[in-house]
Amino acid sequence: MSSALERLTRLVDAPDRFDHSHAELRETQLAALDERFQERKGRIKLLGHRAQEAGITEVRDRADAVPLLFPHTAYKSYPESFLTEERWDRLGKWLGTVSPYPISPIETSDITDIDDWIERLQAKGHYVSCSSGTTGKSAMLLASERDMEWSRKDTVNVFSWGSGVEPAADRRVMGVGTTVSVPKNMIIAQAQYEAFGDPAMERFRPLIPPITIGSLTKMVVLRKKIADGTARPDELADFERTSQERQEALDKAVTAVAEALVRHRTDKLYLAGMWNSLYQVAKIVRDMGYSAEDFHPDNCIYVGGGLKRAKLPPDYQEFVHQTFNIPADRDFQNYSMQELNSGMPKCRKGDRYHVPPWIVPFILDEAGDTLLPHGSGEIEGRAAFFDLSLDGRWGGIITGDKISLDLAPCACGAKGPSVRNDIVRYADIAGDDKIGCAGTVDAYVRGLS
Repeated sequence: MSSALERLTRLVDAPDRFDHSHAELRETQLAALDERFQERKGRIKLLGHRAQEAGITEVRDRADAVPLLFPHTAYKSYPESFLTEERWDRLGKWLGTVSPYPISPIETSDITDIDDWIERLQAKGHYVSCSSGTTGKSAMLLASERDMEWSRKDTVNVFSWGSGVEPAADRRVMGVGTTVSVPKNMIIAQAQYEAFGDPAMERFRPLIPPITIGSLTKMVVLRKKIADGTARPDELADFERTSQERQEALDKAVTAVAEALVRHRTDKLYLAGMWNSLYQVAKIVRDMGYSAEDFHPDNCIYVGGGLKRAKLPPDYQEFVHQTFNIPADRDFQNYSMQELNSGMPKCRKGDRYHVPPWIVPFILDEAGDTLLPHGSGEIEGRAAFFDLSLDGRWGGIITGDKISLDLAPCACGAKGPSVRNDIVRYADIAGDDKIGCAGTVDAYVRGLS
């Protein structure tokens, strides 16, 4: 007989994976949570510490799992000096505190920057997919080859379910804008292209220098130096020059993307990008005199991430759809984050994000300390999740998001839990985000590194 963990994760290819109710899943999920906990509590130092501190020896109910969830800040808890002083050996030791697998030793004496460090870890089978860190330190999220294989499969399945597009390899894939160049993003993009892109049609990518973790880290470090008055004149001059060059490249790329879309307007298109980039390109296409009637009637769109604080008009989504002739049932949006390995696709009828059986959702109080009671109907609070598919790190995470979760069936007919499409970040509500356990977790991890 297969384990509870296997019974849930093998549903990744099941057409009815979102049709399992909370009541059906509850006992299997609890058994899978305990299974994963027993397997990893002696292998992940931070998890063992959290369990000992809370007196948890087994997961008997969902409340037992709450003290075992990591605040999302745990993956940013390395001392900043490890980056600014290029102490790659110490950064590797820090990474070992949140890893279930030993971090293989690597030569660090000739590493030039964080991108080089990440590349060398990947050669040893450790994939570090960092968050963008545009407003502070990057979260460093370790993943295994098994996680990469899962992402390849999951990304295709959730896009097909959420957009209604079959993976028939019959579309021209058009990337609009750019994303942070980390292993997970690259693997997802390649998997999408192989499943939905016509191999006879060259995949279009704008000629923009890749955004690497090294380039983002350099920018954040310089901003801090500027703030405390320690930035050197040559550093400021280099920053201004690089910023200007990048802005010029972005401006040229937006025009090039718009021209390419007009050139290929009769092809069946798969557009991929973030709302800000899509909107800017759509404006240029409109200025060129083209709109929906000029494009193929079965185009689709993959939108990754939110607005990232971009200021767009209220009708920005309709504007993009009506520019590129995107039917209402071909608009794919997904709720996920680098801390998870799986996606929660938005359905086409209920306008809600659907939680797959291998992700266990929790609604906590604002401090992230207490599980809120959930009877019937929607419940609102801080989102936390346990992704049972994760292999290369602990799957439990307390997010910075405020969400509304419903355990009842959705209007689309799916019986599983779903999230209302009005997700906000606590940092955007209050200007700051305080998770109760974050300070003690960060202090513990720092102490071990």
